[in-house]
Amino acid sequence: MNYKAMYQMWTQHAAVDISTKNELEALTDEKEIEDRFYKNLEFGTGGLRGKIAAGTNRMNIYTVAKATKGLAAYLVTNFEKPSICIAYDSRNMSDIFAETAAKVLAAAGVKVYLYESLRPTPILSFAVRYMKAEAGIVITASHNPKEYNGYKVYGNDGGQITDQAAKEVLEFIDKTDIFTDIKQMALGEAEEKGLLVYIGEEVDKAYYEKVESLVIRKSLVKERASELKIIYTPIHGSGNVPIRTMLKNLGFTDVTIVKEQEEPDGNFPTAPYPNPENPQVFNIAIDMARRVCPDLIFGTDPDCDRIGVVVKEANGEYKVLTGNQVGILLSEYILNARAGEGILSSKDTIIKTIVTTEMVRRITENYDVQLMDVLTGFKYIGEKIEAFEMTGSNNFVLGFEESYGYLAGGFVRDKDAVIASVLIAEMALYYKTKGKNLSEALEDLFKKYGYYKEHLISLEMEGKDGQEKITSIIANLRDHAPRVIGATKIVISEDYQLSQRYNADENSIELINLPKSNVIKFILEDNSWFVVRPSGTEPKIKIYTSVVGQNLVDAEQKTEAFVKDINSLLNMQ
Repeated sequence: MNYKAMYQMWTQHAAVDISTKNELEALTDEKEIEDRFYKNLEFGTGGLRGKIAAGTNRMNIYTVAKATKGLAAYLVTNFEKPSICIAYDSRNMSDIFAETAAKVLAAAGVKVYLYESLRPTPILSFAVRYMKAEAGIVITASHNPKEYNGYKVYGNDGGQITDQAAKEVLEFIDKTDIFTDIKQMALGEAEEKGLLVYIGEEVDKAYYEKVESLVIRKSLVKERASELKIIYTPIHGSGNVPIRTMLKNLGFTDVTIVKEQEEPDGNFPTAPYPNPENPQVFNIAIDMARRVCPDLIFGTDPDCDRIGVVVKEANGEYKVLTGNQVGILLSEYILNARAGEGILSSKDTIIKTIVTTEMVRRITENYDVQLMDVLTGFKYIGEKIEAFEMTGSNNFVLGFEESYGYLAGGFVRDKDAVIASVLIAEMALYYKTKGKNLSEALEDLFKKYGYYKEHLISLEMEGKDGQEKITSIIANLRDHAPRVIGATKIVISEDYQLSQRYNADENSIELINLPKSNVIKFILEDNSWFVVRPSGTEPKIKIYTSVVGQNLVDAEQKTEAFVKDINSLLNMQ
């Protein structure tokens, strides 16, 4: 059925509510109609994510119900008496989508554990494991603008579902008619039948106890936590309660909240793009800092799985650290603290993604611990943690990715800004007792390990035409791989779709032992590199770059030239 026929069906079908029909009938832009109906909203290992609106390629109660029906069929087929945990964040429609999913699951005989109010994504990951559920759902679009929402699916290990599981769920979804095949059970009836249980404070308390156990320099925190002055912004999201609770429990009592961004609000009135990667979300906090003079500023995204950190530089100005820089600081701090506490082991392992800074490799080599690379996506870090626990081969101490995601401990299997906030606070407190702030600590690391600088080029390409252009850019880059960038030779080309690593110097090819992914990486003879990949959650193509300079100015100049050369290359594709 083409998009026009699908559009007509939605405007006329008896199962479609009048509000949705009115919305669709008011559309006059043919391109908009096409984009809403030319395909189904894609379901992958990240679940669903899209703009909130009517249509098969949008987030709405119908597409959520259809995806849930497919998930329910998968669970009933693969598990005896399956159960599932559901959480949601502060986004518009999150509570409604969560209730819709609960009604569909209950009607299919799946027991639902539903949060009665918003919770961060990582707490959902913990709850799945704690409740011994077969799956989990969290309704969130993470850091996307207010127009978006999403639907993440988790497996019984607390991590996002695997590629194979997602494929099987999709097969059930594709067999489901969006209007005629879906039954829903009222929440009251589901509760009466024991198919719906609201998750209480027991799980929160268990989670908080686990997070508290991750403090490394326990005596330092116990004795001096109150000396650290913090400004925190939840950016209108779900982090306010858990992060303030954890900081208070640990004795970090000098915490000032950005009032304008404290309350949950899916319209994100002070932060149209509520992403801690975006420096503008910290404008109010930085204005406040000039009066409060904090030691540390941090903020979390709407579902509280990402965290951004702001530091005061030597010139008195405030700067948002990159995700790589926070990861570098945490890597050094955790390994140094473990060594100081006498618990550092050669089995200790840090896991990073292939687009994350190589500076951490120097750090792990210095402490004689292990570093592992995985594909972009925190689920791959979660899979490694699961493997470590099964085999006892490694001791997981930290996982991170450049996009502001961090995790320690094995009880959560996704990035966790609550855990990260505690570790960052402990780290800032430690450096404060040494007479340094995090900016000065970072400069020390650059002097010790080298001036690594990373940069992200993120190009938005919406709609059908945008998706086709993204596909074309990467396909052309794969088919016509460059040999030089500027005047610098490419020595390694890695194609993760083909699982091949080509060494130009040796004219040899070796296997990449990672899952297939539409990602290409080029490593140059001066140790700079860049990666090209489509975003898995947004209509964007992303180009990650990295250089190593003799000093900060040199690194910045190299980055500027490198980015210019890469842009020239891609424009020729």
